[in-house]
Amino acid sequence: MSELLTFKITDEFHNKRLDVALAGLYPDESRSVLGDYIRQGLVALNGDVQKKSSVKVSSGSVLTLDLPQKESLDAKPQDLPLDIVYQDDDVLVLNKPVGFVVHPGAGISDGTVMNAVLYHFPQTATLPRAGIVHRLDKDTSGLMVIALSELAQHKLTKAISRHEVVREYEAIVEGLITSGGTVEEDIGRDPHNRTRMAVVPEGMGRDAVTHYRVMEQFREHTLLRLRLETGRTHQIRVHMAHLHHPLLGDTVYGGKRLKLMKGAAPALDDALRAFRHQALHAAHIEFIHPSDGQSLAFDAPLPDDFISLIDLLREDVKVNGRD
Repeated sequence: MSELLTFKITDEFHNKRLDVALAGLYPDESRSVLGDYIRQGLVALNGDVQKKSSVKVSSGSVLTLDLPQKESLDAKPQDLPLDIVYQDDDVLVLNKPVGFVVHPGAGISDGTVMNAVLYHFPQTATLPRAGIVHRLDKDTSGLMVIALSELAQHKLTKAISRHEVVREYEAIVEGLITSGGTVEEDIGRDPHNRTRMAVVPEGMGRDAVTHYRVMEQFREHTLLRLRLETGRTHQIRVHMAHLHHPLLGDTVYGGKRLKLMKGAAPALDDALRAFRHQALHAAHIEFIHPSDGQSLAFDAPLPDDFISLIDLLREDVKVNGRD
C-alpha cells in the first residue's frame, strides 16, 4: 500500500535541487529519507520519474511522491537509563554516552536509545522513528534532540532540513592542522566497501558541508571544533579522513593500526591504546523551540576519557615540545 502525494513547485524553490524542493514541500520526512525515495524511483517531476536528487526544478512544475506505507515500529520499550539534559512536553535533549546505539538496525534489536525513549516517554510510540529526528554514531557521545509531540517532530525535521539546527562537535584528529576551514565534498556509499561512506564525485552522493576551526595543537594531534551544515552519515569522520586527518581512534576511516608517538610517556601510550572509539563529541546544540519559538541552546561536557587524553597530550607537549 502507498499514498500518492502531489505538490506544485512554488517560486521559493525555483531552480533548486529536487531533494531540497521536496523537503521544503513535504517536511514530514527528513531530506535523507526523501533522497532514498528519489533513488527508489518514487518521485516524478511533471510525470517523469526522477532518480537523481540533483535535478533542478522549475516554478509551476508538479511533483508527485508515491509515499510507501510506514513499517510498524519494531522497537520495544526498555527500562534503560537516559542522561536527560532538558525536557518539556515537546522536546527532549539527551547526552548520549559512547557505546549507546541510537535505534535498532541490522543485528541490533534492542538496547538502543529508541527503546529507552519508548519506555520513559510512551507517547513517542505514535511518532515516526519514536521522535528521533537526527542520529549520532554508536561511538560518538553528546547531545541529541528528540521530539515528544507531533508538532515538534514536524518542526524539528523541517528545521534540520533547512540547516536551522546548530550542531557543534569537538574532535581530536591525527596530525597537525594549522588553521580552520570548510570541507564541501559530496558523501555517498564507498563503491569499494558498502559498509563505509566516502567522498564521491558530484552527483554520485549527497552534498555535505563541514566547518572546522583549530582549538589546540598537540605534538602530533589537533583538537578541533566542528559545525555541521548538513548531517550525512559519518560526515565528520569521512570529511576529516578526506583531509588526511582522520579522527583519533577511528578504526573505520583512520586505519586499524594504532599510532604511538616517539618519546611519549607510558601513561599516554596506555591512554591511546585504551581509546578505541573515534574521539568525537557532540558538544553543543541550538534550535528554536517548536511550540513557543524561544531559542534553546545546550552544552555537554567532554566525557572523562576524552578529558584525560587531552590532559596527557598537553603534558606530552610540555615534555617533548613540538617537532
